[in-house]
Amino acid sequence: MSWSNGPAFLLGALLCVPAMLYAVRLLQYRRHWLGPPTLVHQSSAPAAGLAVSVLIAARNEAHHLPQLLADLQQQTGPIGADQFEVVVVDDHSTDSTAAVVEQAAATSKLAIRLLRLDKLPHRPIGKKAAVAAAIAAARAPWLLLTDADCRVSRQWLAAYAPLMQDSTVQFISGPVLLTGQGLLARLQGLELAALVAVGAAGIRAGAPTMCNGANLAYRRQAFDAVGGFAGNEHVPSGDDEFLLHKIAATFPGGVRFLQHPDATVRTDAQPTLLALLHQRVRWASKWQHYRTAAPRRLAVLVLGANLSLALLPVVAAVWPVLWPWVAAAWLLKLGADLYFLTPVLAFFGRRRWLALVPLLQLVYPVYALATGLMGLRGGYRWKGRSV
Repeated sequence: MSWSNGPAFLLGALLCVPAMLYAVRLLQYRRHWLGPPTLVHQSSAPAAGLAVSVLIAARNEAHHLPQLLADLQQQTGPIGADQFEVVVVDDHSTDSTAAVVEQAAATSKLAIRLLRLDKLPHRPIGKKAAVAAAIAAARAPWLLLTDADCRVSRQWLAAYAPLMQDSTVQFISGPVLLTGQGLLARLQGLELAALVAVGAAGIRAGAPTMCNGANLAYRRQAFDAVGGFAGNEHVPSGDDEFLLHKIAATFPGGVRFLQHPDATVRTDAQPTLLALLHQRVRWASKWQHYRTAAPRRLAVLVLGANLSLALLPVVAAVWPVLWPWVAAAWLLKLGADLYFLTPVLAFFGRRRWLALVPLLQLVYPVYALATGLMGLRGGYRWKGRSV
């Protein structure tokens, strides 16, 4: 039987549909990524009346925090040192995180404050509790969040200033770049670059799906208007994306992606495969709790495409006439990924990572299915805690 006739053709075509839908979606996302940026003209003139609270949740980050706090002290541009404060929340650290913050507060020209969850009533734990405590203590109308293990550029605040001065903007998502040496770190960086770009494209398309809590900002009024984290307090992860979905639904057109190199936050990739799996399972654990259509459709599309790529070789091993369909599906997805990622990696200055796309595609179906299933089941370790 020819591979292009009869049941083999129908089965092969059916199994290729998820890859085709995935490719079409990536073509759309590429167009949105390359579309006109939402960033208004940057100015070095003082941003009169603009006040920002930089919020940092930290757990056992005594090693990383001094670098981030030093970055914040070196900020230049329209937001002066008297226009932003830094609130660090210590989430039950067992190292010298609190002492590091106290020392910085005593010697810095910035307004740095330390909150300790173990000193609060009921001793709350977890990042959501830390962010909520920081927001309750923050004094500025704009809340800018990053993680304690991140690094920011000298123009990080300056890059955010124009959008913060736009009265229609309620939520701003920023780019995140993973750094590190070795193949594992580069593969993680490639994966996250794709996720960041997909999130950016979704925001520009008016259907936000994802963002990264290591680099985002929102108005306190918007946070309060949607009830903050109410409705998903029981989910350990998702302090970023659930809020994105709620604000986007309440304030149509009020979400922006800040596609500017100076806005990029850098953080280290996970050092081991086990640590990476725990992180990705933590991310995947929130997918089942999405309440809006766009992220659910995206999750189903990605899962379907990877499930198709994983199943096709198995089916072809039993029915060899399907091997041309296997090649077609894998090449279609590979071509779509390369086409989509070329301008994305150019933005991040990592075009050389394109050479790793075939390798990532080879391992990604099993990896995505495993983390997705483990995320549905729940149970992982993060920051020394079992969740």
